[in-house]
Amino acid sequence: MHRKLRYAPALALTLLFPAGAIAQQEGGYDYWQFNREVISRGMQAVFLCNGLFTSNRTLEQVFAQEIAYIREPAGSAAGGDYEVDRERRAVAIGTPGAVPAMRAAFREGIGCVIMAPDQDFDDIESLPVLDMPPPPGDPATIAWPDGDLVEDSTLPPDVDAAALEAASDWAFDRESPEQVTLSLMVVHGGRIVHERYAPGVDVSTRTRTWSTAKSIAVTLIGILADQGRMELDAPLGFDWLPRAGSPQSDPRARITLRHVLNMSSGLYPIDNRGLEYATGSGLSYWAGASSVLGARHRALIREPGSSWDYENYDTLLGIYAMKLVLGDEYATFPRRALLDRIGMRNTLLSVDRFGDFILSSQVYTNARDLARFGLLYLNAGVWNGERIISEEWIDFVRTPAPATATSGNFYGGQWWLVPDSRTDVPGDAYSTAGNRGQFVVVVPTHDLVIVRRGLDYGRQGFDRWDLTREVLKAVRPVTDRD
Repeated sequence: MHRKLRYAPALALTLLFPAGAIAQQEGGYDYWQFNREVISRGMQAVFLCNGLFTSNRTLEQVFAQEIAYIREPAGSAAGGDYEVDRERRAVAIGTPGAVPAMRAAFREGIGCVIMAPDQDFDDIESLPVLDMPPPPGDPATIAWPDGDLVEDSTLPPDVDAAALEAASDWAFDRESPEQVTLSLMVVHGGRIVHERYAPGVDVSTRTRTWSTAKSIAVTLIGILADQGRMELDAPLGFDWLPRAGSPQSDPRARITLRHVLNMSSGLYPIDNRGLEYATGSGLSYWAGASSVLGARHRALIREPGSSWDYENYDTLLGIYAMKLVLGDEYATFPRRALLDRIGMRNTLLSVDRFGDFILSSQVYTNARDLARFGLLYLNAGVWNGERIISEEWIDFVRTPAPATATSGNFYGGQWWLVPDSRTDVPGDAYSTAGNRGQFVVVVPTHDLVIVRRGLDYGRQGFDRWDLTREVLKAVRPVTDRD
């Protein structure tokens, strides 16, 4: 005999919420607070270490400018919650506690490396070094641009001295006290026609490039692409994290080198929307985490190539793909393939503590080396008659990323382009760009490279295209010359 199952009528359930409870889901407690404090200490450690031992600046200078960027510094030049070990060329910020002390140490050929929260000065010798001799010759006796010897300081007839000086004053005499120009270089026809430094800065002073490093990164990748060792439209060729059931079933396998260099990977954005100094690449920049693992540990949320989103990790994905291609050549490749070949002797490419280049930001160099880098592009990739990078690759970095078509075509391949809305500078100009005002502007129509280094802070806002406009008032375009 079968019995019919009887079900009780569904009970009406009413949930009562306290006033404002739903609104709390949209904000409230900062769950990233601990990370932010670790990163803040780590930033100060990197700034102080590099300021003292890479840039050779005084403690007073570093606190006045490099660390002015930090909201809550660990003290002042007179003292505070920090330690400087000059013998080991290392610094520590903070005392151990709920937030660990963060340490950074200078390493030969690399610059300062941030250490993990559970490391101390006894672990310094485990950090990477780059043991490569400098290129031959004394740069003081080698003529510009291969060296630093500048014998002819006369201006060419197509450069207006008064207008050039006015442009320089425009760069240095800022209405905003938050915009601090350290150096300005103007190179015209391959010659230095203007070079100026702020007090406490000179031709040898190395400072952080921030994201201008991305343009160096894409150049290194381009050298490999020219050799046929990397392909723009090929998948990146590595496993993603967390791993899918199989590499073939992972949708991230569709991401190509072109996508990441165009900042259009489609991966979950982790470096913006209030999280830049809380998680993501900030943990590898400032807290000792692996840049490689973090870059690969993101989910795909958009079709690759369909949306532009500026992410440090997209650059680092390209660098990791480069590492897999290079193998044992990886550590020495940047100097052998690029830096030493064009006289960039003062440039240090830093790494995380695992030896992976953080070429989205962590490069220290001076104004002249960046001018050399700009000249390489201005000269269509040729240096002293030798091709370093192909014209085809330069065309790629200057071509607007498709995902920027509806927003002004302002970005190419790790280089910034003149947006469609700007009509006061030549449309073929293009630029590197780094936080705190690091710019290398290439203007082919005027045979011109402009380098501006800054230590801006707060709202910043120094406009490289405005600077370009001012400098161009002093230089006739190539087509107007006799």
